Amino acid sequence: MPHADRKASMLKKHGLKGVNKPKRTPKHGSKSHVVLAQEGHKIKLIRFGQQGVSGDKGNTARSKSFKARHKKNIKKGKMSAAFWANKTKW
Repeated sequence: MPHADRKASMLKKHGLKGVNKPKRTPKHGSKSHVVLAQEGHKIKLIRFGQQGVSGDKGNTARSKSFKARHKKNIKKGKMSAAFWANKTKW
């Protein structure tokens, strides 16, 4: 089953614990997190979040601005970087 082999190799290569489980990537040049997203039979490696910039989990103006600015992309679901940034950082 090639799908399972590809998923297993990608998990191992990027040091991830499972699908849809984000991980910090402090040594990456520009992105702060990585996740192997899976929706149905589709899998996709997504890098997201600006390196060195913390999100804001509180209900602040910064948080509201991010959510408003990326609303359309967050709605796309698990296969979008905005969804994971919203869930993990904001």
